[in-house]
Amino acid sequence: MHPTTAQLEAFLDGEASTSEMRELDAHLRQCSTCAASVLGHVQVKRAVSTAGKRFSPSPDFRERVRKSIASKPQRSPRRAWLTGAVAVAAMLVVGVIATSVNQHRLQREQVFREIADLHVATLASTNPVDVISTDRHTVKPWFQGKLPFTFNLPELQNSEFTLFGGRVTYLNETPGAELIYQIRKHQISVFVFQERAVGSVMGASSWVTKEASFNLETWGNDELRYFVMGDASADDIRTLVNMLKKAE
Repeated sequence: MHPTTAQLEAFLDGEASTSEMRELDAHLRQCSTCAASVLGHVQVKRAVSTAGKRFSPSPDFRERVRKSIASKPQRSPRRAWLTGAVAVAAMLVVGVIATSVNQHRLQREQVFREIADLHVATLASTNPVDVISTDRHTVKPWFQGKLPFTFNLPELQNSEFTLFGGRVTYLNETPGAELIYQIRKHQISVFVFQERAVGSVMGASSWVTKEASFNLETWGNDELRYFVMGDASADDIRTLVNMLKKAE
């Protein structure tokens, strides 16, 4: 029995229960029709989320600015003019800072959503990888000539992680690598892009967050940006992140 459109949308939005997420995930791995439907929903979500994002000051922010520049009794017209000029300058500075901070936050959240969409598309794909191998010495060389950068993969011996394979993927029309790891039936995507793929919205910071019910951790190193995402526990994500950092 195929899941309904509402169930698929709940899966994509991370609003389904844990048991429903597992059942739908298992179904999508076996049903190419539903997998294609999910992929279509992902593409529509991405198109909608990127359309016409603009910063608009909230009514509360406008009211605070209005009060900050409200006229007050002054001893002389000259002092009143100076006070007004300072207030306007302060308003402009605050506005610029608020706009910049808000835009960076929106852009960062957009990147997280796009990474989640890429991960979901991989889960829904009948061919999730282009190179299938558990050997890092096979997977890493496969990317040579396909990407304008190189990266290292960790040694997985004595760990619960298994390397499944990898493929070339794209973020903001910039090519990168997607590595697939598995742990206790959970699938984790490791994305590696050049920092220019995300611009300056991440800075040099590391981020730990949740997106569409998935755990996500990202960090930058040597002009590369790493994203690790999956429905595995936050502790499992952190363990894999530490292994990747040691291999850098």
